[in-house]
Amino acid sequence: MSSSGNSVYLARAIRDFGDGFIAILLPVYLTALGLSAFEVGLVATLALLGSAILTLGIGLLGGGRDHRVLLMAASALMAATGLAYAAASDYAILLLVAFVGTINPSGGSTSIFVPLEHAVLTGAVAPTARTHAFARYSLIGALAGAAGSLLAGTPEWLAPLGIGLIAAIKMMFVAYALLGVLGGLAYARIRVPARPVDARPAPALGPSRGIVYRLAALFSIDSFAGGFVVQSLLALWLFERFNLSLTAASLFFFWTGVLAAFSFPVAAWIGSRIGLVNTMVYTHIPSSLCLIGAAFAPSVEWALGLLLVRAALSQMDVPTRSSYVMAVVTEAERPAAASVTSVPRSLASAASPVLAGALFAAGYQIWPLLLCGGLKIFYDLLLLAAFRHIRPPEEKI
Repeated sequence: MSSSGNSVYLARAIRDFGDGFIAILLPVYLTALGLSAFEVGLVATLALLGSAILTLGIGLLGGGRDHRVLLMAASALMAATGLAYAAASDYAILLLVAFVGTINPSGGSTSIFVPLEHAVLTGAVAPTARTHAFARYSLIGALAGAAGSLLAGTPEWLAPLGIGLIAAIKMMFVAYALLGVLGGLAYARIRVPARPVDARPAPALGPSRGIVYRLAALFSIDSFAGGFVVQSLLALWLFERFNLSLTAASLFFFWTGVLAAFSFPVAAWIGSRIGLVNTMVYTHIPSSLCLIGAAFAPSVEWALGLLLVRAALSQMDVPTRSSYVMAVVTEAERPAAASVTSVPRSLASAASPVLAGALFAAGYQIWPLLLCGGLKIFYDLLLLAAFRHIRPPEEKI
């Protein structure tokens, strides 16, 4: 692994560590400020929508710009976002910060950073090591996110010291801003290949355009479904349905992160044996069934148990999906393909949190889970039908 790849791994760990506690604390902070469930959902929707627009801009610039500079600029925006949330309390300002900022309410891979990181990482490894590199990339991010989720209980730990809930969460936003600075320092270590003086910007999509557009459309269904149960809203469901404490929620999300993390190398191993598309589908469907089961769980123990099983399966498509996209396009198309398959996913995921918030507010608390699980199964069946015969080069005999 080159130094550029290691820099991406380090920056991903720093960034996901921050997302790990912020995704849980964000709905707590917003409700503590007096916002309703619908208003919390609207904040999440604007955050995801803003991320989509920023990612589109990065995609348009990324082919002809220094990826290191763009990643460092994104890190500066992350730092500014944390400070802005810590300083703001007015709802209109919070909506603006959510839209232009980097805080990820899904606690996942919907992020301005991801397409650029994918392009850097793909160029840093040999094709035969690509899936394992993405599995390692996802593993590091998930473990960091799980570790970060443990810090979500910090406001409760600080309560005996006389520090109020809102003040404690503001301190966590400042910590998130500091992590943005550290991430920028990690990106600064990326080595950028020298470009000829008369070099043209990298071409956009060419021969693989049809494949990329179809994948983007299918990934959008998956992301729209996932938006109904982004981590912030799942935390809200657990708080309202079972009166789960912050400490218990942080421990639960720690273990979901750990289980997801260690599923990534397993996914790479399975993918090398049954294929990337089959791995995505045959691990995803059981995880969706577990989510649907959790919606009807009679107790918190059953709900958390099913959600833990879901966590062990639901993210196996992450490294395999990233590897698959990079494998079925030409080398010149990779930055554009990473962006085009990310932006529609971000836009689609931005639409559903506000719908989930409305369902919560109307008292239909299980419907976001049911819609998420059902739509994801529909996506898996479509993906299998459309792409089971389009294989990466390493799978062809």
